[in-house]
Amino acid sequence: MSGRAKLTVFAALATLLTSWSLSPLVDSTAWLLHAAVLLIVQSAVGAGCRRVPLARSLTVAAQLLVSLLLLVFLFAGKGESDGDGPLAYLVTDFGALFGQGVKDVGEFAIPAPLTDGIRLLLVSGVLLIGLLVDTLAVTARTAAAAGLPLLALYSVAAGLSGGGKASWVSFLLAGCGYLMMLLAEGRDRLAQWGRVFGAAPRGRGAADSGLSGGGQATAPVRFGRRIGAITLGLALAVPMALPALGGGLLGGNQEDAESGAAGGTISAVNPLVSLQSNLNAQDNRVVLKYRTDNPQQSEQYLRIVALDEFNGVKWEASGRALVDVPKRMPEPPGLGGPVRSSASEVRTNVTAADTFTQRYLPMPYPATSVEIGGKWRFEPVGRTLVGDQLGRDRFQNVQGSAYTVRSLLLNPTAQQLQSAPAPDPQIRDEYTKVPDNLPQVVAETARRVTQGSKDDYTRAVKLQDFFAVSGGFRYNTRTASGTGAQAVARFLEDKEGFCVHFAFSMAAMSRTLGIPARVAVGFTPGEKQSDGSVNVSMRDAHAWPELYFEGVGWTRFEPTPRSGINVPDYSRAQTPTAQPSAPAPLPSQGAAQPSAAPSSTADQCPPSMKKLGECGAAAPTQNTPHDDGPSVTAVLGWAAAVVAVLGVPLLPLLWRTRLRARRLGTGEVLTAWRELGDTAWDVGVVPDEALSPRRAASRVVDLGGLELDATEAVHRVAGAVERALYAPPGAEVSYPGLADDVLLARAGLLAAVGRPARLRALLLPRSAARLAWAAAARWSALASAVSARLTTLRLRLPLRNRG
Repeated sequence: MSGRAKLTVFAALATLLTSWSLSPLVDSTAWLLHAAVLLIVQSAVGAGCRRVPLARSLTVAAQLLVSLLLLVFLFAGKGESDGDGPLAYLVTDFGALFGQGVKDVGEFAIPAPLTDGIRLLLVSGVLLIGLLVDTLAVTARTAAAAGLPLLALYSVAAGLSGGGKASWVSFLLAGCGYLMMLLAEGRDRLAQWGRVFGAAPRGRGAADSGLSGGGQATAPVRFGRRIGAITLGLALAVPMALPALGGGLLGGNQEDAESGAAGGTISAVNPLVSLQSNLNAQDNRVVLKYRTDNPQQSEQYLRIVALDEFNGVKWEASGRALVDVPKRMPEPPGLGGPVRSSASEVRTNVTAADTFTQRYLPMPYPATSVEIGGKWRFEPVGRTLVGDQLGRDRFQNVQGSAYTVRSLLLNPTAQQLQSAPAPDPQIRDEYTKVPDNLPQVVAETARRVTQGSKDDYTRAVKLQDFFAVSGGFRYNTRTASGTGAQAVARFLEDKEGFCVHFAFSMAAMSRTLGIPARVAVGFTPGEKQSDGSVNVSMRDAHAWPELYFEGVGWTRFEPTPRSGINVPDYSRAQTPTAQPSAPAPLPSQGAAQPSAAPSSTADQCPPSMKKLGECGAAAPTQNTPHDDGPSVTAVLGWAAAVVAVLGVPLLPLLWRTRLRARRLGTGEVLTAWRELGDTAWDVGVVPDEALSPRRAASRVVDLGGLELDATEAVHRVAGAVERALYAPPGAEVSYPGLADDVLLARAGLLAAVGRPARLRALLLPRSAARLAWAAAARWSALASAVSARLTTLRLRLPLRNRG
């Protein structure tokens, strides 16, 4: 196999190894096989074109065309386009699938399901990076520069996945692939000069010749392998040795990874982690607007889901069947008697932001009917509406919807709650379960706090008062969000957290006392506007416990000591010791998108719901309402992107202009001669260093097709070069019009070629290859210095041991 063929193989291998870093983004690695096969075909097409040989541009074009055809035929028919015929099958359908993939990336959590759209994005992205690497490393023979697209691929994958336990494996694979490609190019370059350095015989001559005594060559290839291995080892070891680097290249913020902080509208698997990020969000954006005839608007929470199963690891919504949305919802469980007769029905009109892609409908509790367009399903126990499946991997969501909810306004009194009979045995058995690994301190604290209470209502109020008033707890959204049994015990000890900790702890402690309890996730009432509407914003995300009382049903309590949150009137005990003192102004925190999801049974649960927490809690999405202007950061980011897009293509032009001015400004003949040679090279006249100045000038004139004035200018410059090389010392070699002659020759060379060649000479000058040569020379000098130093150390070590 030739050196260039080996380099082709290693370039494809480097791309494939680096693409492994994308594997944490999806829940299956089946796409890697497709990417590998298509990458092999693409590399084979490039190798064949170079063997013909074809021009570099034609080689890249052939690889790109074959890759596009393979992608089209592999994924055609899997999209959902409206066109008919071959064109729609191959092009329109392909584009629709690509757009669906972009939408899927915004909908699903990491790891996302491997939909056809996401598979297309992954495979096409790897092929694009592979084409860039093959072009730079093999076609253009600059393997070092091929590391840039590989770095871009790894950086995007690491940034989206947030690091993780296997991130060092991805880094190691990517680094090894790049080093193998560099070594393959180095051996190919050495082979062009003759035989690659070999080993010296064993014996004394080995030390004298600078070769190791083990019969192995201390050639640049061997030292390259050593330097690469040392570099990779340091890159892996240093972050582990220095704690400050834990969040760097190989580290990762697990909380960011769970919350979907990669940007866009990615849904988090854990709604409570996303809730914390919403509370800490700098950009407090509005996600919902509503109007209501509820006279107690400050009590109207918008509830998304109830987490009713505590398995010791986390709270989640248990799997239940979904049914069609009824015109009139059934009576809430447990509601009856005087509380039902005194209830009134209120109406709330809600409008969601255009980019609010929540699949679970925020509603006041308990809702009695919902009017909304689209396809929705109803989960009766949690009384939640869930977006139905619209197509392949597409689901209904609340994005931009306007809907009307009718709900009951319940006003239970403390006496009614205190005199509530024992709960239904089925309710009590299901909602008082606690995991076996729940620390004993949780039940002990619950009994200690409620000591002397004779009924469940008094116990509930004492627990609320313990957290909100008398227990010494502090509200802090920066506290790590735990969801397991140990997190509850840790919270009771540290006494610091946010609404998740308070809700979880009160619900768990209530269950240990035999009070049915669950945790609700949703939004606080929001902030009332001057026109009567109410805005619900990002920091209105909230979690609260719901306790069950027979005759009243599920009842909200507020243990969170947060400003702007109202304690329900019925939970204000009539004794001084059990009266929380939370303030009662309207909440001004805005909310975003907590999202927890009701789940369904195995045969009715859509695939993506299984991905969003095993048909349990789903999670919110980040949203950008249409009525909020772009932030300063976004404007600056887009401005920087525009400058980069416009400025990068102009960098070679700016570099050549600056270099030309510097060369001609010196007034030196040889420097001006080099500039003339580079100018001719830019238009296609490759320099020939073996020719004399006069012959080289004639060659430039002939191949460049220069007119008389430009021809004379070239020969004047060549005559000055001859004088500089051969004139006796002290002779005058330069002349005043030297720079003008070079510029005149340059104008003639550019005028003699067509517009495409002229643009190529200006925007992509061939003489820019000198930059790569200079970089290679510096790298070679550095490698030689390191090699010499290592050799010196190895030769000295045995002498020290003998002394």
